[in-house]
Amino acid sequence: MNSRRVVVTGIGAVSCLGHSVEETWKALIEGKCGIGPVTRFDTSAYRSHIAGEVRNFDPTKYMSEKEARRLDDFCLYAIAAGDEALNDAGLGIKLDECAGIDPNRVGVCVGSGIGGMRTMEEQCKVLIERGPSRISPFLIPMMIIDMASGSLSMRYGAKGPNMAVVTACATASNSIGESYWMVKRNDADIMITGGTEASVSQLGFAGFCSMKALSQRNDDPTHASRPFDRDRDGFVMSEGAGILILEEYEHAKARGAKIYGEIVGYGASGDAYHITSPAPGGEGGARALSMALRNAGLNPEDVDYINAHGTSTQLNDKFETMAIKTAFGEAARGIAMSSTKGGMGHSLGAAGGLETIVCLKTIETGIIPPTINYETPDPECDLDCTPNAARERKVDVALNTNLGFGGHNAAIIVKKV
Repeated sequence: MNSRRVVVTGIGAVSCLGHSVEETWKALIEGKCGIGPVTRFDTSAYRSHIAGEVRNFDPTKYMSEKEARRLDDFCLYAIAAGDEALNDAGLGIKLDECAGIDPNRVGVCVGSGIGGMRTMEEQCKVLIERGPSRISPFLIPMMIIDMASGSLSMRYGAKGPNMAVVTACATASNSIGESYWMVKRNDADIMITGGTEASVSQLGFAGFCSMKALSQRNDDPTHASRPFDRDRDGFVMSEGAGILILEEYEHAKARGAKIYGEIVGYGASGDAYHITSPAPGGEGGARALSMALRNAGLNPEDVDYINAHGTSTQLNDKFETMAIKTAFGEAARGIAMSSTKGGMGHSLGAAGGLETIVCLKTIETGIIPPTINYETPDPECDLDCTPNAARERKVDVALNTNLGFGGHNAAIIVKKV
């Protein structure tokens, strides 16, 4: 079992920076920001007025208008990113037409932190104003989180393991990690995995505003998300999807697939501390990082780049810095790090998918994307966060880490093949 190696052969993205990996990556390394005033609803009564919305998205590029009306946006984003990833992997979206591919050996594990919240809001309004008999029969399938995996499975004919992981903002990283083990233990040859989110909605926004978790830098949206900066005042909510194709190495090699990198380590832990705050000192995150290193058989100094969770909140950035120092020791200061949430905002359950893709692109291109909006150093966040400008550097090993409400911590290590 352990001789089975797991590689990434396809990637797909939808974000506030673009509707593809290429658009998103280009904007990130150029230091651009996709955050702006919310356009989906009136935010005048809210503390925060800004978000990283997916704009100008046309689902009819992927399906009929009738089909699109029966899916929440979080599923539509997953389909757009999934189509890109499968095509990128040279598979196409009809697996039963792919030579040498057994659909029974292709699984799906795509999660979401919140699921179909926009649909739930709309139908709740229908219930109150028009009564229960007017509720859409598609409410439940549009709302439930596992429908992203279900929709992808049905669309592509993937008949292997099919499930959804839900661990708040660690969702996509846990999805990738669990998919890694499914391929590793021979339950599947290919896994379609990652995360998706479409929660920029009245209720979702109100909830985070009430927690005082969101940035209130409303007059300057493109500078509002400022990971590791001393003057950070909260995260900026965003949305999108990041989907990866994980494949057993020999299977990928036999069909001549392009390989972005190999997944060599996965770590997961629980804080057992607080519903929203990370554990003091980031000790839970440190355990996930150490587990990933141990599973990969790597030393701390082997890691060239860390894509940090870096949410731009006071507690996360401080405790995450401490977690990295704990897990990596003296090597922490020699590792290039960045948080791409300055440009993309925080896409919650999709974050780990998009950010693992960033790690793979960093390996492929030798370019480390910057942490933008870094103006005032914070002595408690004193690692090298690649401030404001991309940097060229040879990267053979990259790590992505994400933390979620409920005390969920996850880390994924990818390596050049």
